[in-house]
Amino acid sequence: MIPPRVLTVAGSDSGGGAGIQADLKTMLALGTHGMSVITAVTAQNSLGVQGAWDLPVAAVRAQYRSVVDDIGVQAVKTGMLSSAELVEAVAELIAGTDAPVVVDPVGVSKHGDPLLAASALDSVRTELLPLATVATPNLDETARLTGVRVESERGLRQAAAAVLAYGPRWVLIKGGHLPGDAVDLLTDGSEEHWLRAPRLDNRHTHGTGCTLASAIAAQLAKGETVPRAVATAKEYVTGAIAAGFPLGGGIGPVDHGWRLGVRDAHEGDGPAR
Repeated sequence: MIPPRVLTVAGSDSGGGAGIQADLKTMLALGTHGMSVITAVTAQNSLGVQGAWDLPVAAVRAQYRSVVDDIGVQAVKTGMLSSAELVEAVAELIAGTDAPVVVDPVGVSKHGDPLLAASALDSVRTELLPLATVATPNLDETARLTGVRVESERGLRQAAAAVLAYGPRWVLIKGGHLPGDAVDLLTDGSEEHWLRAPRLDNRHTHGTGCTLASAIAAQLAKGETVPRAVATAKEYVTGAIAAGFPLGGGIGPVDHGWRLGVRDAHEGDGPAR
């Protein structure tokens, strides 16, 4: 049987914790076939992003058409689109694709490195967000897109309304940076779903945003409703964070294969570095 097919349109993380690499690992772990359109190449490790290079728009278009026209997709996920030109090109491609779309409006890396030019924000608002089945901004990304700054759980509704004004069907405001439990708000403006998980004492959380968006896309590709897809994805990411491991000298990645027990099978094979 052919597994559900999911396409990620995002940047490459050479350290393997986020971006295209995290997306494909997540899609495999959740029983789907992951495919990729690389929009940028980064020199990146556990300490930060040392360099980033956008691919030409023509290369992005060619990758997308190559996959979609031959193999087809059941869901699309977007990540790092650092320029207005890339955002607009990808939005045009997605608009012609009959599949649910998860938009992760990546603004900065886990280490605070900028990944989205200020000049591209308007294109994200007007071209990309209206195409989203689900948009998944964190609090920093929400503030950049809407000007709404959330200081407590009570502010999540206002933030969600501000993002929904740009046209996505659903928005998941990720409140992971707030104190207390990790609480997210999923809403389409009428339904509300509050997703809570205990805050885990693990600093190795590189790739959480990419992983969550990809997990949602994988579940949508399987035919799940948006609320069910998001709840299942949140459960998967919570487990991946709990199993996050040290790698290099900085922030290590979440463990995308935690359900598979892959790392446990190799315990004692050698140090991480």
